[in-house]
Amino acid sequence: MGISRILIANRGEIALRIHRAAHEMGIETVAVHSTADADAMHVRLADHAVCIGPPPASESYLNMAAIISAAEISHADAIHPGYGFMSENAKFAEIVEAHDIKWIGPKPEHIRTMGDKVEAKRTAGALGIPLVPGSDGAIEDVAEAAKIAEEIGYPVIIKAASGGGGRGMKVCTGPHELETLMKQAGSEAKAAFGDATVYLEKYLGNPRHIEFQVFGDGGGNAIHLGERDCSLQRRHQKVLEEAPSPVISKEDRNRMGETCSKAMAGMGYRGAGTIEFLWENGEFYFIEMNTRLQVEHPVTEMITGVDLVREQIRIADGKPLSIRQEDIEFKGHAIECRINAEDPFTFAPSPGLVTAYHAAGGMHVRVDSGLYAGYKIPPYYDSMIAKLIVYGRNREGCIMRLRRALEEMVVDGVKTSIPLHQELLRQDDVLNGDYSIKWLEEWLETREG
Repeated sequence: MGISRILIANRGEIALRIHRAAHEMGIETVAVHSTADADAMHVRLADHAVCIGPPPASESYLNMAAIISAAEISHADAIHPGYGFMSENAKFAEIVEAHDIKWIGPKPEHIRTMGDKVEAKRTAGALGIPLVPGSDGAIEDVAEAAKIAEEIGYPVIIKAASGGGGRGMKVCTGPHELETLMKQAGSEAKAAFGDATVYLEKYLGNPRHIEFQVFGDGGGNAIHLGERDCSLQRRHQKVLEEAPSPVISKEDRNRMGETCSKAMAGMGYRGAGTIEFLWENGEFYFIEMNTRLQVEHPVTEMITGVDLVREQIRIADGKPLSIRQEDIEFKGHAIECRINAEDPFTFAPSPGLVTAYHAAGGMHVRVDSGLYAGYKIPPYYDSMIAKLIVYGRNREGCIMRLRRALEEMVVDGVKTSIPLHQELLRQDDVLNGDYSIKWLEEWLETREG
């Protein structure tokens, strides 16, 4: 007997996204929620709901015992973690499976391997994925770091092995500052992640952030669904994503996609994953792999017509991939705007009561959001409140449709990042697709100046 009831171990738009896919498959859903999310849309729509704790995520959405208990009392036979929270916690995935509950995600060992950046880099290299030149693993000795930096050339970047979000990262321009910056990166990493381990890489001056969507069935079959360009970032947080990338040729897409899917087949990878690269001067360099669904997965769905959440559920249920590589066609262009409850230019959070809400509509316009008029956005979680995803036959048409959709979108009562997206779509570099991961921060500084 297959999956009949899924517990959704998440909140907000992604919880609603999972609920919709499950219901379209005839599967019941269980919403878990903190006391702050009792009135959330996914809680209202789910077949069953269980309160798992007070507002702080550490006492609710990150509380393993509470989530497992909720699954048991609601008789859920599978858990979908969404993204964030428990989605890349190998220990939690193991506990879920130990309770004879299906884990809608990759194998725990793959989550663990790819969660350690040093081990992930070593594994990716062994699987034939191109790496940024740098240390083979962790470095503790300054002399060793100096030798590697000399070989690959300055500038180099020192990175925390267990890091993320830009913490524990230091750019070093020459040997005179190497020792100091290594100590600083290690101290930051220890404070933020409890692990002072660092490694060294070549620092790329003006790269783009390109990622490939992959899927495996756990039995040695894997496919890719093309790339996404996520270069418009602020403080390592993505703001706008598009597929396909304006700079990647069909030949490079096929070459890199094949490299990625071959690597995933070699691992015996199960479920959805994203392999992230820095791209510069026609070369791809592996950064990391995310062993989960990505926030920006809808742009891939728009250009391929594949429901990624449905596919995740099927694979967790022991079914084979429903599509072959040769079945996948990349058509048109899609862009996603992340809409946050924050000041559009200072980025200060703006939680509060939504007094009016109107989702943009029309042909090829998708809004993933749990908002409604009268909903109170809580201050305890990530500020993203909606995703506006638009499709067009080509990039120019997609941008025109996105401009129109942003004009239609109404979220009153709180500040949102909608004006930021509107202004971005007036910038020549964005319209021409001529931007790197540094572009947005530099533009914001110029704008403030």
